[in-house]
Formats: sequence, C-alpha cells, structure tokens
Amino acid sequence: MPVDGAADHGVSEAVYLTDPDGNGVELYRDRPEAEWPRDAQGNLAMNNAPLDLRALLAEAP
Repeated sequence: MPVDGAADHGVSEAVYLTDPDGNGVELYRDRPEAEWPRDAQGNLAMNNAPLDLRALLAEAP
C-alpha cells in the first residue's frame, strides 16, 4: 500500500495512508513523555519534521 506521507511530531511518529475505499488512515505511535521536545522554558515544542521511514523500519524485528 503506498504511503501518502509521514511525519515526526516530536511527541509522536505518524504514517499516513489511504485505504482502498478512499479513507485517510493515520498510524502513529506516541513517544514516552521523557523524550518529548521542550524549549528553554520547559514548554512542549512539537514540530512537523519528515519521518525517517528507513530508520523506523530498521527498528522492526
């Protein structure tokens, strides 16, 4: 199934697909809160960076 997009949001990683009926599907995993990006004041600093799909697949058993 083709991947429509993939993003690293800092707090989660997401892969976006379209199912055979045309519905958008998001598969994601939350990162542990201890890994969430924070700014100098400690506020959450989410982002929308490209997800490294090759690195993600390399982690699979």
